[in-house]
Amino acid sequence: MLEQTLIQILLLLGVTVFVVLIFQRLRIPPSLAYLFVGVILGANTSGPVVAEQGVRAIAELGIVFLLFTIGLSFSLPQIYALRHTILGLGTAQVLLTTLIVGIVAWLIGLPVAAAFVVGAVFAQSSTTIISKQLSELGESQARHGRLGITLSVFQDITAVPFVVVIPVLGIAAMHEVAGSLGLALIKAALAFGIVLLSGRYLLKPLFRLVTEKHSAELFTLTVLFVSLVSAWTTQSLGLSMAFGAFLAGMVLGDTEFRHQVEGAIRPFRDVLLGLFFVSIGMLIDPSVFPSIWLEVISGALFLLTSKLLIVTLIIRVSGIDLPTAFRSAMLLAVGGEFGFALLAIGLEAQAIDSHSAQIVLGSVLLSMIIAPFLIYFNHPISAWLFQRLFPPHSTVVENESLLPVIEHSHVIICGYGRTGQVIGRFLEMEKIPFTAIDMDPSLVKEARLAGHSVYFGDTSNSNLLESVGTKSATLMIISHDDRSAAVKTIQHVRLLNPSLPILARTRDEVNAEALRQAGATEVIPETLETAMVLVSHSFLTLKVPMFKIIQHLNKQRSQSYPLLKELFKGSLDSVHTSDNAVDERLHAIKLTEEHDTVGCTLSSLKLNESNLMVTALVRHNERVRYPSGETVLQAGDVLVLLGLPDDLQQAESVLKHPCNSDDN
Repeated sequence: MLEQTLIQILLLLGVTVFVVLIFQRLRIPPSLAYLFVGVILGANTSGPVVAEQGVRAIAELGIVFLLFTIGLSFSLPQIYALRHTILGLGTAQVLLTTLIVGIVAWLIGLPVAAAFVVGAVFAQSSTTIISKQLSELGESQARHGRLGITLSVFQDITAVPFVVVIPVLGIAAMHEVAGSLGLALIKAALAFGIVLLSGRYLLKPLFRLVTEKHSAELFTLTVLFVSLVSAWTTQSLGLSMAFGAFLAGMVLGDTEFRHQVEGAIRPFRDVLLGLFFVSIGMLIDPSVFPSIWLEVISGALFLLTSKLLIVTLIIRVSGIDLPTAFRSAMLLAVGGEFGFALLAIGLEAQAIDSHSAQIVLGSVLLSMIIAPFLIYFNHPISAWLFQRLFPPHSTVVENESLLPVIEHSHVIICGYGRTGQVIGRFLEMEKIPFTAIDMDPSLVKEARLAGHSVYFGDTSNSNLLESVGTKSATLMIISHDDRSAAVKTIQHVRLLNPSLPILARTRDEVNAEALRQAGATEVIPETLETAMVLVSHSFLTLKVPMFKIIQHLNKQRSQSYPLLKELFKGSLDSVHTSDNAVDERLHAIKLTEEHDTVGCTLSSLKLNESNLMVTALVRHNERVRYPSGETVLQAGDVLVLLGLPDDLQQAESVLKHPCNSDDN
């Protein structure tokens, strides 16, 4: 038994590797390669056969992990901000597509129940294909990309009531259908509440505890456990596993662990998604296609055309420009994986006959084969079409939404210790956006509280580097002194973005050559730079002009290096700092209703008498440097204080004392 299972696994892996290599050489999307593997190894074709049940059971986890990573990109605040788009556009798209396709299917002779199943299947779009193709194109953060992914995720959520409605279509009493649907909605609300509460009170503390152990294996195991237990929770409530995974990802997407979580889950997701497409390919029965090929082609064209027109119209009516609406519709025109699940439920409930199901299956599969090419060329097709329909001076053609609106021109700082924070201060002065990554969870937590764009993660992980936008960055700075990790980081970056400038820090010239050979643009040895600073000081003392070299630094020196002193302290700093060393550092404190200083002005607190200085104030996620003394404090404000460790420990008690009413 074990030997037979091993042979099937080797057969599956061998054929998959061979076919994917050929398809990649021919520049054909890998998803089509996996579909072809499923056809070859399925029971409907001659030759070797792999057991379909085992493949399908494991492949379902690919959808679970996919929805989990999608949830990471749509945190609760983002979902709330897009609530009108999701509820309005999403509901309209699903209902109109189901209604229009269902009416057409009924007019050509299908029973009402079967017509409803066809409409529900055609209403779904492939989140897998859409997100994977957009990621490869670098358009997942473009306006049409985010709109397409958001609506496709909403379609996955709408599959929940469809799963309830389709099996009871044969029930005569309509109130039973309504009762089952209402129960499903109650279960969905219950699942949302469970995941939300557990995320707030369990997931964040759990991941902070895990990251303190600095074990990559433990972190990965925790990610797998959280995603799967969330999927199991919703499945136990009679809902889809993917829905629970999406909720868990959505909760974690609003934490500092987002990018590291995505990097940990991505290898499992990619492999299992490939296996999912293999399982879909196994459903194809080539022997029946000669008798239904005309119906399949007609069905696929109708699916693509109807959804293209419906989605374009809905998005355009909502006020979004026509080119963006059309490009979003091109993404959503494809059939979806959940459509196969709904079709299987319809067959089991005898709501649709097997002959019609084969035509629907073939139509959806054909649309999924066409979809990667349609998505890949969505920009050229859209540009060509609107240049033909509108004259060159038309505002529709000139609309900037034809171009991807992708975050770019940002700097990535690897390591947010003393050096990384100093660099971040200077970038902030010049209003240059940056994202910092650090492995110290306590430092990341406090820096994020103070409004810094810092995430927990290991930059030697290629998946994490891709997640933080390495392909669209303008500069990477490696400010930590871990040479082996720096070399791995540089090697991964060169594969993702060969032209990206990389500045790397090293202690001395001994390690500099290894970083240069890995691909670093510039390597800065600390010992040599220290000597250069001493030389510059000496020249300044001797009145030798060096304005072009030290103009910016001289301004900081004249102010006693205020920016260079503003440092957060992490738990790892004690390893590298002398016990007798006492330095000024930053500490962030969040004000609550318990603080009597709420309603007071900053000047009334007299923090300078406690040797403390307010360097920043964070209010409603907006960070203000050196706020005015007349600023009135509010509950929820975060004060970023600069001072000695002993003084910072007394800061909480100082802030809890009521302010002097005469001063306020």
